[in-house]
Amino acid sequence: MLRFIDQLIRHKWWANSNLLRSIEQHPTALDDPELRRLLHHILVANRYWILLTLGQSFVDEKEKRIPESHAALMDQFRDTEQLEIDWLSQITENELDRQIQPRALPGITISVAQAMTQVALHSHGHRSQCTTRLRALGGDPTPMDFVLWVRDFKGHA
Repeated sequence: MLRFIDQLIRHKWWANSNLLRSIEQHPTALDDPELRRLLHHILVANRYWILLTLGQSFVDEKEKRIPESHAALMDQFRDTEQLEIDWLSQITENELDRQIQPRALPGITISVAQAMTQVALHSHGHRSQCTTRLRALGGDPTPMDFVLWVRDFKGHA
């Protein structure tokens, strides 16, 4: 399971990076509030689950504030990626089996592996929304398929 979670997380960050770069190449997209809102939602969900996993506080007032610029959003993506990759570099199978209780879903517990799978799948869905929006604005998204990541990063696959 550890290898699978590692692949999901690393692919997610690769795909996020491809999407963000595609947006940077299209000035209209950089200033689009709907696209920034969608990107921020991806980030907020990711931060919610990694902070829960790490036992750190998720402060709604701070986390849910949409950045004023694409550059500020990029900084938050980079910080969150580093946080998650640092965590990923030291986890064990036992950590993936550990149960956590999301406050967003009272009364249930899920494993850390299930939480990380949720993040990967959730971000995938919203990246699709972002690519649709980017195309509507005249942009051209870079491919983000998992199999392309596997092809290009065989050391992690």
